[in-house]
Order: sequence, then C-alpha cells, then structure tokens
Amino acid sequence: MRVLIVEDELHLAEALTTLLKKQKYTVDSVNDGEAGLDCALSGIYDVIVLDLMLPKMNGIDVIKNLRAEGIDTPVIMLTAKSGISDRVRGLDSGADDYLPKPFNTEELLARIRALGRRRGEVVPESGMTFGDIELDTRSLTLSSGGKSISLTLKESELLEYLITNGNAVLSKDMIIEKLWGFDSEAESNHVEVYVSFLRKKLKYVGSETQIVTVRGVGYTLK
Repeated sequence: MRVLIVEDELHLAEALTTLLKKQKYTVDSVNDGEAGLDCALSGIYDVIVLDLMLPKMNGIDVIKNLRAEGIDTPVIMLTAKSGISDRVRGLDSGADDYLPKPFNTEELLARIRALGRRRGEVVPESGMTFGDIELDTRSLTLSSGGKSISLTLKESELLEYLITNGNAVLSKDMIIEKLWGFDSEAESNHVEVYVSFLRKKLKYVGSETQIVTVRGVGYTLK
C-alpha cells in the first residue's frame, strides 16, 4: 500500500514516514499544500495523511481540489485544532477521517488500515491470497503448497499490486507510478526485471499462478 504524508512539521513527517515504512508501506512525504496536491493528483496513493495547517495551500483547499478533479483517494486529516467546527469543516470538504494532534500511532495505523479496506485495497493482518499462493506483506514471504521463499520489498509490492487488482491488466507505466512514484526515473526495464524475479520465485514454490504478459498492454495474474 502506498501512503502520502503531507505535513509541514518536519520531525513529525519524518517520524510518520519511519513508522509507516516499518509496516512495509511505501511512503512519500512532502511539506506544503501545493506539493501535496501535485502528488495526490497522480492518483497513485491508497491513503493520504494530510495536515490541516500547511504553507502555500491549507489542507481544506487541498481536499477540495482533489475531489473537484475526481480523485477519491481516502484522506485522514491531522490537525492541532480539535474543535467540532474544524472537524465538520474537514469532513464536509471531503476528508474521510479526522485525527487531532497529539494522536496515538497505533490508532493512526488502524485508521489507515480501515481506510485502505474501505477503498477495496487488501490490507491483511497476516497475508493475502490469490489462487494457490499466499503473500505475507509483513514478513515479505511468498508461500504455496507448504513451500515458502523470501521476497524483496519491491517484489512484495509488485505482487501485492497484482493480487489487489485481480485479473486486471496493469501497464508498465501504472506499475512504475505505483511502486516508484510518478516523478521516478525508473524505466520499463525495472518492471521487467522484477517480473522476472517474481516468476522465478513463483516457480520455486511450485505455484501454478503465473504472471502473464499481455503483449503491448502489460501484466496480469492468472
């Protein structure tokens, strides 16, 4: 799962980034509203953690612009303001959840998982399955028929993205944006390399599940 943090308190942004990465999430962090809006408009994020009071553009305006552009990514709004009117204003602007500062990190993680599930993203406690395979995104382990193998973080993220989208065909550009970010310098051969790695590991565990190339389009799981 990919999370965007938009927070101008640098120490808090760094702490949240570290926390989420320990949970095996892919995390991008920016420190002002305009940069947050630019990133969020890419549509590659599963959850956005957004501060209310931001330089250049406040959190309310960020959400309004996102919703006006048809971006439905779930948003958790963070703010030092805990008054009812502030909560109502944030939720009415399009935020999906509200967490006043200071907050408990376990509660934040639970809310991120809940929003991911609400959107349809599979956010497993122990593992996710497709066909005869099981992927544990916490331990980065691929299993099938009692046999297991360790994955790298990028391999796990790629397989998770394929599983989450079922039988849909994902283009190389979609995979690059999801795994590396919309402003990444990663190229199509990066995707080909990780697909090759995963295919070998699927074969190693004896799985009948395959990553199928749809020529000229992309990849899908069968």
